[in-house]
Amino acid sequence: MNMLTKATVHTQLWINDFRAMLKDERGVTAVEYAILAVAMSAMVLAVFVTDAAGLKSALTGAIATITTNITNANP
Repeated sequence: MNMLTKATVHTQLWINDFRAMLKDERGVTAVEYAILAVAMSAMVLAVFVTDAAGLKSALTGAIATITTNITNANP
């Protein structure tokens, strides 16, 4: 085989591998879960940053109450 034929064969094999990789959808689910996780994180962050007296205050109060009860329960 001459060099041009070898280069053509290798290029064709590379193109076939690349096409097979594009058709492979096994990693799509992981990407979708990552996008959902980022979206949920953004929503939670938006609630805690923009919520002046609602959920943030309620959770802070609940954690403070739990901490106080645990502290008082231990001798």
